[in-house]
Amino acid sequence: MITGRSGTARSVSASYRLNRREFIKKTAAITGGLAFTKLNSSMLTKADQSLPFKISLAEWSLHRTIRKGDLDHLDFVAIAKNEFGIDAIEYVNSFFFEKAQDRSYLKEMRSRCDDLGVKSLLIMCDNEGNLGDPDEAKRMEAVENHYKWAEAAKYLGCHSIRVNARSSDYAPGSWPENAKKLNSYENQLLLAVDGLRKLTEFGDTIGINTIVENHGGLSSNGKWLAEVMEKVDHPRVGTLPDFGNFRIEEGEWYDRYQGVQELMPYAKAVSAKSHQFDDDGNEINTDFYKMMNIVLDAGYNGYVGIEYEGSAHSEMEGIRLTHELLKNVRTSNK
Repeated sequence: MITGRSGTARSVSASYRLNRREFIKKTAAITGGLAFTKLNSSMLTKADQSLPFKISLAEWSLHRTIRKGDLDHLDFVAIAKNEFGIDAIEYVNSFFFEKAQDRSYLKEMRSRCDDLGVKSLLIMCDNEGNLGDPDEAKRMEAVENHYKWAEAAKYLGCHSIRVNARSSDYAPGSWPENAKKLNSYENQLLLAVDGLRKLTEFGDTIGINTIVENHGGLSSNGKWLAEVMEKVDHPRVGTLPDFGNFRIEEGEWYDRYQGVQELMPYAKAVSAKSHQFDDDGNEINTDFYKMMNIVLDAGYNGYVGIEYEGSAHSEMEGIRLTHELLKNVRTSNK
């Protein structure tokens, strides 16, 4: 159950699991009868351009609600727009994992976004294998497993798929000759580059970017991931710096501010990870003002995605707090 703005507890599923006709009726009031004419669209575009950055919502912010069955993936767009006034969203593939090639399902996703005037930005892709797997066959399998998500992203109007550059070193006794002179850091870098370049080249054929998040292992080492970007050296490859994902392994953390600064030159999206807020509305782990100065100083003015992952607040409250903090940061940078 989620508590609405009126304070009345309700099931997200009951409120938002709508058929198409009900969906359109319900959203008419939200759009205020704008009907998205050419004039209004132009005005909105100009307003967006005047902002130092725009705000989107990552579906992972609602992962517990979705996994409990209290929210259907198809209704995520309505939550973003109706509850928070957010008009751009980032999907997580695990919430529609079997639907990547289901054209009727993807069409429904696209229609709901169109009805609300919401942009689909990217699909976060997990559980499709390691793009830097030391086994060449498994590495190529992981590359090909992502093709369907790139195609789904293209159909939905996204600009990117987010992938993981996770790797591991060769098993003892299985090192090829060209790897024996290298250390684990270098080996994993070259393996990740190989898989990522192959996937990026595929994405390029359909106009989709392949972007990598700092997401554990050496990918959470900003210097390492920046080197991967340099070696792939393709206009369709980039990063998705996440404010919080800088744990390389248990007990080893990379400095988050240094990491984001190292990844921003390649950024095609940004993830504002949040966990807990103090009484003044500030995130206790990350100084959002300091972090967003790093983001903006890099010349970035695209979408910054809300990704609440904590347990100290409900998911809806965590999203609201992150949204308010980002808006405050944005106002201070006008």
